[in-house]
Amino acid sequence: MAVRHRLIKASPRRVWSVLADGDRYADWVVGTAESRPVLGQWPQVGAEIGYEVRFGPVRLTNQTVVRRCEEGVSLELEARAGVLGTARIAVELRPWGRHCLVIVDEHPLQGVGGALHNAGVEALIQLRHRTMLARLAEVCEHPSPDPGPGPVPVRAHGDA
Repeated sequence: MAVRHRLIKASPRRVWSVLADGDRYADWVVGTAESRPVLGQWPQVGAEIGYEVRFGPVRLTNQTVVRRCEEGVSLELEARAGVLGTARIAVELRPWGRHCLVIVDEHPLQGVGGALHNAGVEALIQLRHRTMLARLAEVCEHPSPDPGPGPVPVRAHGDA
């Protein structure tokens, strides 16, 4: 079982706000792009989001469904990866002073991924988690400012 943790220098509330926003899934989950709601209200149990996984010119459409949610504390997901099968991904948040200790636990459930699960696959999952937790930390610790509806610059005649 691939278990990894990271101390994120943001409050558990801030980390949860990122996890609870299905539109931000691709911001922190490695290998995904363009997440979008498919069913229900993320992160309620049964809600699904869809996303693309890109390998060079190859694009696969996958979905992740919420299997368990304890608001502000834990989120358990089932990622469906087509012929590769499914995986359980559990994300737990623990207050750690002013910060948040995030623990990720992932293992294959069904399909080829489960049948071929070995120490090599486990090592790859650990590398993926390291990157995923680094991305989550970046999103939580350094949120991009909301530009808001500010004024649009107007160019004078003759400006390049």
